[in-house]
Amino acid sequence: MAQIAHASKRSRHNIHKHRLLIACPDITFGTTLVNFLKAFPIEAEQCHDRAGLLRSVSRRQADIVLLDLSLNTDETLNLVSFIRHQAPSARIVLLFEMDQLQQALDGIRHGAYFYLPKSCPLSDIALIIGKALENLSTEIHLDSYEQTVFEEFIGRTDALRRIIELIKKVAPTNSTVLLLGESGTGKEVVAQTIHRLSTRREMPFIAVNCAALPDTLLESELFGHVKGAFTGAHQDKQGLFEAADGGTLFLDEIGELPAITQAKLLRALQGGEIRRVGAIESRKMDVRIIAATNRDLLEAVEDFRFREDLYYRLNVIQIRIPPLRERLDALPALVTHFIAKCNQSYNKSVRGVDQAAAAYLQQYPYPGNVRELESIIAHAVIVTESDFIGAADLPEYVRQGISHRPALPYHKEDAILSLTEMEANHIRFVLDATNWNQTHAANKLGISRSTLWRKMREYNLQAPPDSV
Repeated sequence: MAQIAHASKRSRHNIHKHRLLIACPDITFGTTLVNFLKAFPIEAEQCHDRAGLLRSVSRRQADIVLLDLSLNTDETLNLVSFIRHQAPSARIVLLFEMDQLQQALDGIRHGAYFYLPKSCPLSDIALIIGKALENLSTEIHLDSYEQTVFEEFIGRTDALRRIIELIKKVAPTNSTVLLLGESGTGKEVVAQTIHRLSTRREMPFIAVNCAALPDTLLESELFGHVKGAFTGAHQDKQGLFEAADGGTLFLDEIGELPAITQAKLLRALQGGEIRRVGAIESRKMDVRIIAATNRDLLEAVEDFRFREDLYYRLNVIQIRIPPLRERLDALPALVTHFIAKCNQSYNKSVRGVDQAAAAYLQQYPYPGNVRELESIIAHAVIVTESDFIGAADLPEYVRQGISHRPALPYHKEDAILSLTEMEANHIRFVLDATNWNQTHAANKLGISRSTLWRKMREYNLQAPPDSV
């Protein structure tokens, strides 16, 4: 692990022309289309018969193939399947006569990207080719991003590759996504990745932890409010939905939403509209929702704590982020990444970890997942006086191989604490034990979440930066 270096980055040209192959027996049509598409960043080539198509595809891979189905006459060789085999990433757009509709549908089943009637306007063909180019650009961006972020931050594992494949498919769409995983596994990193790989990447990405706000404030934070809607509403306030308009809203700990907010979120997802607290009129919003939870939402649905209709609205695409203990082969990349990050933050020049420290890191169970690993590496980078982190630089609980949990101090320097101090300490202890999840902590304490929030303000209890 001490010898790990950053993976080299693959350079790419900023200007890239995609190759369009127009396979159509009508020479005039092909020439007219080429002239119509001159504004596109494409290099167009024509072929006018079946043999020319086979030669062209075999000789040089195309990015987009516009295929006139009149060339697909020999049933012994399906041209769509042939093109898919020769150029797996190519987007195949089919042109068909009305009596070839079934053949066009068969082409879609064999992997074609889209189909259009041959009589459609050239502008329609240009529109679909533009969409195909957008789709290709997203995949190229993902390929680069996969190298520079995923391999460094999460590591190259089979579980990660499955996640990446799913992200490739969902990122260009507007589908809602539900991220599942334990606290600290990197759900927000995945949400940010989906956003950055989408067509919304230039628009806002806004994250909110639904468990970090009391019920009385959560609805106003999400949807905004109008002046006079409730005590203290002295002026109109924009909510996070409006702030994220055109972009992505990441709702972490979605399972903590109270019932009334669940209903309003469902309406927003169904109709694309939100209504500020106290307002009469609704506002149209274009917001993609990515939700995350470390709870079993199906169990919450069965217990009537979470709306079933909202669950299915959110659970269109489900991605499970595995805990760190299930992907320990990612440790070297993660450790390298966090050492580099901490070197910059603390003005250090640590180069890696020695074999003894690596062995301890490999055997530790990481109940706090990636977030806990970052904290462990930060501790080690700060205390080490060597170029390489040694076993003695690691926190004691890591060397003992046990998960760290804070002790409950009822006394200080042999002096008896007051009831107020004991209550504050106990609330802090329960919050630490529940990773500062206010709903879970309130349940453990046997009080309402609003009471817990009030006591947190009274005792000035604030979540540490690395808590969920």
